[in-house]
Amino acid sequence: MDWLQVIVLAVVQGLTEFLPISSSAHLILVPVLTDWQDQGLAFDVALHIGSLTAVVVYFRREVWGMVASSLAALRGRGVDREATLALWVVLATLPVCAVGFVLHDVIEGYMRSTLIIGLSLIGFGMLLGYADWNQRGTRSEYHIRLSDVLVIGAAQVLALIPGTSRSGITITAALLVGMSREGAARFSFLLSIPVIVLAGGLEAVGLIQQPQAIDWPVMAMGSLLSGLSAYLCIHVFLRLIKRLGMQPFVLYRVIFGAWLLWFFHS
Repeated sequence: MDWLQVIVLAVVQGLTEFLPISSSAHLILVPVLTDWQDQGLAFDVALHIGSLTAVVVYFRREVWGMVASSLAALRGRGVDREATLALWVVLATLPVCAVGFVLHDVIEGYMRSTLIIGLSLIGFGMLLGYADWNQRGTRSEYHIRLSDVLVIGAAQVLALIPGTSRSGITITAALLVGMSREGAARFSFLLSIPVIVLAGGLEAVGLIQQPQAIDWPVMAMGSLLSGLSAYLCIHVFLRLIKRLGMQPFVLYRVIFGAWLLWFFHS
């Protein structure tokens, strides 16, 4: 891999991992617009490490609070709001883990087409627009109920469809059950932590099964750039949605999806 490829892939991954615009939709453009070879599993793992580090560092207070409170609850010291939030994150993650494990080969083999990605960008983008346009909720991530968690967890399963966007569909569901824009986004980002850990873990298993020479400087640079761009993305996104909502991302999704359908299927 040359350094331009490292920079482009790392920044694209870091930005699109958390914006509601679908990372898979953007990453398919890289081999189309360039003659670069596949970056390999090792680089994918490095990018996931960067993204994971970014979200954990950004929400370090929340993460530490959830871990400490959960350990205290296991010792019989009571369940506070941080321990409850940790439980909600775990419960909302279980459906996508179960379905993803069962349907992994089907998704990778039959659903990663530009037609599905383009239609998903447009369809789920318009659903996000509807949820945001009708948003009246004020509840934060600390004020959600079990019924809300079940809805958001079920919606996250739809993120297995390429082009849907994990953050996009979980934010949509959170808005529909009455959360504020910022609360929906923050809960979505917290949900990304176990998902990224599991996705990176699966890739790491594949890497172990198919040993290859590792270019450590390339891995380190990719992880660093992915992490920096992801951290910046989270920070700007949370500030932006307070003023503009989700509509700019909805418009972008619809235009991008329509372009994909025209470019590949016209």
